[in-house]
Amino acid sequence: MIFLGLLGTGILVELGLMHKLSGFIKPLFSHTNLPEPCASAFVVSIGSTLAANSLLVRAREEKCLNERELLLCAIMNSTPAYVRELLTYQLPLVFPALGPVVGGFYALVFLATALFKVLCVVFASKIFLKENPCHAPEKQFEKSPDLKTAFVKAFRKETRLFLRIAGIYLCATTLVFFFQEQGAFEIFSVFPLAEFFKIPPESILPLTSYAASPILGISLLGPLIQAGEISNLQAMIVLMLGSMFMLPIFALRSQLPKKVALFGPSLGVRIVVCSTGMSLLIRFLILLLLLQISS
Repeated sequence: MIFLGLLGTGILVELGLMHKLSGFIKPLFSHTNLPEPCASAFVVSIGSTLAANSLLVRAREEKCLNERELLLCAIMNSTPAYVRELLTYQLPLVFPALGPVVGGFYALVFLATALFKVLCVVFASKIFLKENPCHAPEKQFEKSPDLKTAFVKAFRKETRLFLRIAGIYLCATTLVFFFQEQGAFEIFSVFPLAEFFKIPPESILPLTSYAASPILGISLLGPLIQAGEISNLQAMIVLMLGSMFMLPIFALRSQLPKKVALFGPSLGVRIVVCSTGMSLLIRFLILLLLLQISS
């Protein structure tokens, strides 16, 4: 199921479906004070965030964007990744592992985070930016390949990704269960955390594993849900807690080096802090709501 989901999404990407969405995107920027280069970069970010951010850097070098505009545009460029992950991560992996209720909730959290970031950027642009008349040069996209070529390209790319996911899934899960049998996790006094958030002690292992690898945490949480050892609401709380632990680690390990390399140390750090802070805030608010419902 995971491989078929990855392959199907890869084919749609290779056929140029993402670029065809550009007509729906331009009206969004008409409600902001973001300059035209941001809209053009956003279209590119549907396919590649890195490529889109490189366009922003080029626009800054041409004196078309200032630092405030660059920061807001970079945060805006991070939002299409949530939609891509919905297709490549949520549907093929999370839904089968967690089930439709918890999996659907997790997907909605991703979409809510993207929407929250977009709204923050829209309001911030109205408050802090003045209209910028700078125009972006027209960008010509390559002609979409035929279905056979798209299939071959997608098959090659997604097979490598699938094998990496499968390898991590098998090796990491085996190691975790091995160390669990050896009592390695008993040295951590994390049971008060479970008691405070009203989740059973069995969920501690998926919670701590999620911070290191979301795929591993989800793969360990799924069987607990299916066996009835943890309720759907408790599983949602575990996911929010785990993601709040994981996001800063992910930002330091993956996002910060890329952003600093592109935008420089000062602006790169600010972009990562602002973007990660928004993600943490929406998850914290959802966690408070879940705790209120469970009380």
